[in-house]
Amino acid sequence: MSWWWAGAIGAVKKRQDENAAAAEPTFQSVALVVGSTGIVGTSLLDILPLQDTPGGPWKVYALSRRPLPPWSPPSSPAVTHLHLDLADSAAVADALEPLKDITHVFYAAWSSHPTEDENRQANSAMLRNVLSVVVPNCPALVHVCLQTGRKHYVGPFEAIGKIPAPDPPYTEDMPRLDYPNFYYDQEDVLFDEVSRRDGAVSWSVHRPTLVFGFSPRSAMNVVGSLCVYAAICRKEGSVLRWPGSKVVWEGFSDSSDADLIAEHEIWAAVDPFAKNEAFNCSNGDLYKWKLLWPMLANHFGVEWAGYEGEENRFKLEEAMSGKDAVWAEIIQENELISTKLEEITNWWFVDTMSNLEIEHLDSMNKSKEHGFLGFRNTVNSFNTWIEKMKVFKIVP
Repeated sequence: MSWWWAGAIGAVKKRQDENAAAAEPTFQSVALVVGSTGIVGTSLLDILPLQDTPGGPWKVYALSRRPLPPWSPPSSPAVTHLHLDLADSAAVADALEPLKDITHVFYAAWSSHPTEDENRQANSAMLRNVLSVVVPNCPALVHVCLQTGRKHYVGPFEAIGKIPAPDPPYTEDMPRLDYPNFYYDQEDVLFDEVSRRDGAVSWSVHRPTLVFGFSPRSAMNVVGSLCVYAAICRKEGSVLRWPGSKVVWEGFSDSSDADLIAEHEIWAAVDPFAKNEAFNCSNGDLYKWKLLWPMLANHFGVEWAGYEGEENRFKLEEAMSGKDAVWAEIIQENELISTKLEEITNWWFVDTMSNLEIEHLDSMNKSKEHGFLGFRNTVNSFNTWIEKMKVFKIVP
């Protein structure tokens, strides 16, 4: 049974190699995971050290801006953590220049700014700061994975629904939109930097949609934010109300499981047939939020309400304002890990996701044609990540 299939049906046991602690381990591949505490970076750190991960055994350098959060499980002996600000080119050079054994880069970091112009400048500079050091200084480097996303097809947050976009399902051969987008700038930085090695370093671009995963600190962890919303509703004895549009409530949606994205990126990093290609990365099925919403309510024992008409739409960011004291009480009563709402929630992102006015769907045909047949059942994915938030004592 091949690795991706075992992962897809859940047969791979998430266990660390008992021999990984040997004094002189031998590694076939060395990964630099940039954005290692993010929603996909967390999954990469779980999966890369496993015994049956393609390209392994893997040694991992895990790069993040902040130290590990208190809910982080013990790291594999194969993982070395580095903490630095990617915007500081001197600090990036100091940290990465000694790491000459890197064979693969997994870039899954981003920095959120109020305008797309600021996003373009900051995020392209961060990527260049990394690649300008690693590409020329790591003779064994063979591949760079860049993670972008669905906004490649619909435009940045400030422009979604305001500029012409192609009809879904979105396919990788669709041209870029005639609108500035930091994803396009990052792709250009990627192409420019790897070209300096005259074909010795391949690349892949990965475009997930709405990601379901664990990392509570992630700027786009919709599952985590919804769990906190539901917990507050239970504490206050209020109804879990759907905040968004009728289109998102009743229409079809697709999502990307964080573990699946990690598997997809590892596949592209080691499979010759996947090199120098851009790929969508979604679960391969469809769902409706009106089916997931009762499941969320059931996890937290609250009553729920779906779409109640345009006059009753509301912004979760406004509804959850001033709930810090309520959250502090929930933490104390349930003996949760101490967190602040602004640390683990992203109300603006939930509002953006739930208030779309068109269905956003992609096609996974290209990945399948290139040999990746991994998938996830989105209902199972949604419930699994909620349970993990509970197990790690982030939510009650």
